[in-house]
Amino acid sequence: MTVLTALISVSDKTGVVEFAQALHALGVQLLSTGGTARLLSEQGLPVTEVAELTGFPEMLDGRVKTLHPRVHGGLLARRDVPAHMAALKEHGIGTIDLLVVNLYPFEATVAKAGCTLEDAIENIDIGGPAMVRSAAKNWKDVGVLTDASQYAPVLAELKAAGRLTDRTKFALSVAAFNRISNYDAAISDYLSSLREDGTRSEFPAQANGRFVKLQDLRYGENPHQSAAFYRDLHPAPGSLVTAVQLQGKELSYNNIADADAAWECVKSFTTPACVIVKHANPCGVALGNDALEAYSKAFKTDPTSAFGGIIAFNRPVDLAAAQAVSKQFVEVLMAPAYTPEALDLFKAKANVRVLQIALPHDLQGSPHARGDSAWAQGRNAQDIKRIGSGLLIQSADNHELALSDLKVVTRLQPTPQQLEDLLFAWKVAKYVKSNAIVFCKDGMTLGVGAGQMSRLDSARIASIKAQHAGLSLQGTAVASDAFFPFRDGLDVVVDAGASCVIQPGGSMRDAEVIAAADERGVAMVFSGVRHFRH
Repeated sequence: MTVLTALISVSDKTGVVEFAQALHALGVQLLSTGGTARLLSEQGLPVTEVAELTGFPEMLDGRVKTLHPRVHGGLLARRDVPAHMAALKEHGIGTIDLLVVNLYPFEATVAKAGCTLEDAIENIDIGGPAMVRSAAKNWKDVGVLTDASQYAPVLAELKAAGRLTDRTKFALSVAAFNRISNYDAAISDYLSSLREDGTRSEFPAQANGRFVKLQDLRYGENPHQSAAFYRDLHPAPGSLVTAVQLQGKELSYNNIADADAAWECVKSFTTPACVIVKHANPCGVALGNDALEAYSKAFKTDPTSAFGGIIAFNRPVDLAAAQAVSKQFVEVLMAPAYTPEALDLFKAKANVRVLQIALPHDLQGSPHARGDSAWAQGRNAQDIKRIGSGLLIQSADNHELALSDLKVVTRLQPTPQQLEDLLFAWKVAKYVKSNAIVFCKDGMTLGVGAGQMSRLDSARIASIKAQHAGLSLQGTAVASDAFFPFRDGLDVVVDAGASCVIQPGGSMRDAEVIAAADERGVAMVFSGVRHFRH
């Protein structure tokens, strides 16, 4: 396909002048519309306006300009079908070999605070998607560009060969249909979220998921299952899907799931922290003055479970931390940065998957910045769970508990150090599968009980694991992700050594549990929120 004529009509004009200049230098005739035509003309480029081509003026405030047989005929005509070419000749229609279109900024418009329905409607592109679909359908004869990132490789190919290969044209066509699909889905999401009073529902009447495949995986949770790894169309800054793998084997399905659990937990701390995850549960979490101290404390919680685990840091990993980590078998290691000495050390362990992920606060000014705070903090705004022939969608558990939120319900008041430990334990419990019981002291987990059908069993397991690790639970702070329905759960953690407890409260037997805490001489605070994690 030799490119003789290009139609350029873009809302985002990034790089379009330089691209058009390069096409002109290659002898390509330029067609254009409205503002794009004016911009190119001002740069001294010879441009034929579409209105001149069609013999029909732009009208209805620009709503009608390219919806015309002289445009779509030039895009849709198959060059290898004599009847098509005869029809073009009969009606005096020329072929269009290259289409360059990006659409009205609908997504950016509706993301703005105070966007009205009228604003949204006016930014729904009609002619652009119609042209893109025509060109993409006729990909063997027409190249279609829908993003400025495509300009450079297309120009390079045209300069080198004077034409685009079928492989390139097909890839451009697929990208074009994907863009139209995402655009239409964004419109559907917005319009179906509107209530009668003009406000927007968090959950639209039709959910249109839009994800981009990063890679096929060797298998899923088990070898007999197939799997692939996808990311959001515009991923949140500092999320796992933005990671760069510096070394190691290919990530598996379970690696990715566990790595996400570890990364989400560790980035919730502002001071140096380390999180070790095994089978989606934190088996060790600790704070320290640096990465080495945080890791050493986290590892002590449960050295047995840490074997073959996932390790995440929220601070750069230096040589000292790397030397400590390298003494154990680790599947995946994550951190915002590594010193050259640390990376050199890990080269001796070629199978270890080393990931580098920038923390959200280091990525301000992302090119796809959105208004919602969860996204800006690198968190999902929603959680989605697949069920038989359906989905469960909920707002994500992004609640952050502050000291001022705590309600002391016992006669004994917690000390400042105990309050600090309680908040730490509560933050860890948020990432532990329900039923969750977490013993902590001095910024370190000492026993974690996860995923049991009975809260009593979770408490007992946490105590047993601490005993096996040689850790004392005397004077510890305990977090329970949900309320104690009876006093027996409280008695188990106090018998193990707890001196203070944090739980949501809200049980019909709260008074009984509070009385038990007073009887046992421990402090207890209510958080007022629950952190079930299934």
